[in-house]
Amino acid sequence: MSNFTQPAEDLSHKAQEYIDLRLDDIKLHLAKGLSVSVSKLVGMILILGVATNLVLVLSFGIILLVGELIGSYAWSAIGVAALLAIAVWILIRKRESLFKDTFVPLFVNLLFNDDDDEKEK
Repeated sequence: MSNFTQPAEDLSHKAQEYIDLRLDDIKLHLAKGLSVSVSKLVGMILILGVATNLVLVLSFGIILLVGELIGSYAWSAIGVAALLAIAVWILIRKRESLFKDTFVPLFVNLLFNDDDDEKEK
Protein backbone atom coordinates (compact mmCIF):
# COMPACT_ATOMS: atom_id res chain seq x y z
CA MET A 1 0.00 0.00 0.00
CA SER A 2 2.79 2.44 0.78
CA ASN A 3 4.27 1.93 -2.72
CA PHE A 4 0.95 2.97 -4.19
CA THR A 5 0.80 6.29 -2.29
CA GLN A 6 4.53 7.03 -2.46
CA PRO A 7 4.39 9.13 -5.68
CA ALA A 8 1.62 11.30 -4.24
CA GLU A 9 3.53 11.75 -0.99
CA ASP A 10 6.69 12.64 -2.92
CA LEU A 11 4.75 15.13 -5.01
CA SER A 12 3.24 16.67 -1.89
CA HIS A 13 6.65 16.90 -0.21
CA LYS A 14 8.28 18.44 -3.30
CA ALA A 15 5.40 20.91 -3.70
CA GLN A 16 5.86 22.00 -0.09
CA GLU A 17 9.62 22.41 -0.64
CA TYR A 18 8.93 24.45 -3.78
CA ILE A 19 6.50 26.71 -1.93
CA ASP A 20 9.02 27.20 0.88
CA LEU A 21 11.75 28.06 -1.62
CA ARG A 22 9.48 30.53 -3.44
CA LEU A 23 8.60 32.21 -0.13
CA ASP A 24 12.29 32.50 0.72
CA ASP A 25 12.93 33.96 -2.75
CA ILE A 26 10.15 36.52 -2.27
CA LYS A 27 11.53 37.45 1.16
CA LEU A 28 15.00 37.94 -0.30
CA HIS A 29 13.70 40.13 -3.13
CA LEU A 30 11.62 42.15 -0.68
CA ALA A 31 14.60 42.59 1.65
CA LYS A 32 16.77 43.70 -1.26
CA GLY A 33 14.15 46.12 -2.53
CA LEU A 34 13.46 47.55 0.89
CA SER A 35 17.14 48.01 1.63
CA VAL A 36 17.64 49.87 -1.65
CA SER A 37 14.56 52.00 -1.00
CA VAL A 38 15.53 52.81 2.58
CA SER A 39 19.10 53.63 1.60
CA LYS A 40 17.86 56.01 -1.12
CA LEU A 41 15.41 57.56 1.33
CA VAL A 42 18.10 58.05 3.99
CA GLY A 43 20.41 59.50 1.37
CA MET A 44 17.74 61.93 0.23
CA ILE A 45 17.05 62.96 3.84
CA LEU A 46 20.76 63.58 4.42
CA ILE A 47 21.06 65.58 1.21
CA LEU A 48 17.99 67.61 2.14
CA GLY A 49 19.43 68.26 5.60
CA VAL A 50 22.72 69.48 4.20
CA ALA A 51 20.94 71.53 1.53
CA THR A 52 18.72 73.10 4.18
CA ASN A 53 21.75 74.09 6.24
CA LEU A 54 23.42 75.45 3.12
CA VAL A 55 20.39 77.57 2.27
CA LEU A 56 20.22 78.82 5.86
CA VAL A 57 23.88 79.85 5.96
CA LEU A 58 23.79 81.41 2.49
CA SER A 59 20.62 83.29 3.36
CA PHE A 60 22.19 84.64 6.52
CA GLY A 61 25.30 85.67 4.61
CA ILE A 62 23.26 87.38 1.89
CA ILE A 63 21.19 89.18 4.53
CA LEU A 64 24.35 90.49 6.17
CA LEU A 65 25.93 91.49 2.86
CA VAL A 66 22.88 93.21 1.43
CA GLY A 67 22.04 94.75 4.81
CA GLU A 68 25.51 96.27 4.95
CA LEU A 69 25.16 97.62 1.40
CA ILE A 70 21.69 99.16 1.78
CA GLY A 71 22.00 100.03 5.44
CA SER A 72 19.03 98.01 6.67
CA TYR A 73 19.23 94.41 7.77
CA ALA A 74 15.44 94.23 8.08
CA TRP A 75 14.86 95.08 4.40
CA SER A 76 17.57 92.69 3.29
CA ALA A 77 15.94 89.93 5.37
CA ILE A 78 12.60 90.70 3.71
CA GLY A 79 14.25 90.55 0.29
CA VAL A 80 15.92 87.20 0.99
CA ALA A 81 12.64 85.88 2.42
CA ALA A 82 10.90 86.94 -0.79
CA LEU A 83 13.49 85.07 -2.86
CA LEU A 84 13.04 81.97 -0.71
CA ALA A 85 9.25 82.28 -1.03
CA ILE A 86 9.63 82.33 -4.82
CA ALA A 87 11.84 79.24 -4.63
CA VAL A 88 9.21 77.45 -2.50
CA TRP A 89 6.49 78.47 -4.96
CA ILE A 90 8.53 77.00 -7.84
CA LEU A 91 9.08 73.78 -5.89
CA ILE A 92 5.36 73.51 -5.18
CA ARG A 93 4.56 74.04 -8.86
CA LYS A 94 7.13 71.41 -9.91
CA ARG A 95 6.37 68.87 -7.16
CA GLU A 96 4.71 66.41 -9.56
CA SER A 97 7.78 66.09 -11.74
CA LEU A 98 10.22 66.25 -8.83
CA PHE A 99 8.66 63.72 -6.49
CA LYS A 100 6.31 61.56 -8.55
CA ASP A 101 8.88 60.93 -11.26
CA THR A 102 11.43 60.01 -8.59
CA PHE A 103 9.44 57.75 -6.29
CA VAL A 104 7.11 55.92 -8.70
CA PRO A 105 9.91 54.10 -10.58
CA LEU A 106 11.59 53.34 -7.26
CA PHE A 107 8.53 51.57 -5.88
CA VAL A 108 7.68 49.92 -9.20
CA ASN A 109 11.15 48.38 -9.22
CA LEU A 110 10.69 47.36 -5.60
CA LEU A 111 7.37 45.62 -6.13
CA PHE A 112 7.60 44.35 -9.71
CA ASN A 113 11.30 43.72 -10.27
CA ASP A 114 11.92 40.44 -12.07
CA ASP A 115 15.70 40.78 -11.65
CA ASP A 116 16.21 41.40 -15.35
CA ASP A 117 19.42 43.22 -14.48
CA GLU A 118 20.79 40.10 -12.77
CA LYS A 119 19.87 37.91 -15.76
CA GLU A 120 21.83 40.21 -18.08
CA LYS A 121 25.05 39.80 -16.07
